[in-house]
Amino acid sequence: MCTYITEHAAIAGSAKGTRGWMRVDRAHVYYDHPVHAPFDHALNIDFVNSAGGPGERVAVELSAASARRLVDTILAALAEGARAHALDEDEREA
Repeated sequence: MCTYITEHAAIAGSAKGTRGWMRVDRAHVYYDHPVHAPFDHALNIDFVNSAGGPGERVAVELSAASARRLVDTILAALAEGARAHALDEDEREA
């Protein structure tokens, strides 16, 4: 049974799609059946340009274990980057 639980986040950044680089301002994160990945369920992330319509997105489908490793790796990279650049608290959240 699918839960259709989707979390949303406002983000600021860029992603490279089929037509090149685009601005992304939303991330939709859900755990459900993937379209392409060879898993029964996957953590799916759509990085979206809200103004660009349904085609302006980059989609990622990850195994649950890969998603957890990615979260840990992102947090480690952010912490190390903050230490390496001696950022104060305000700069870390920009």
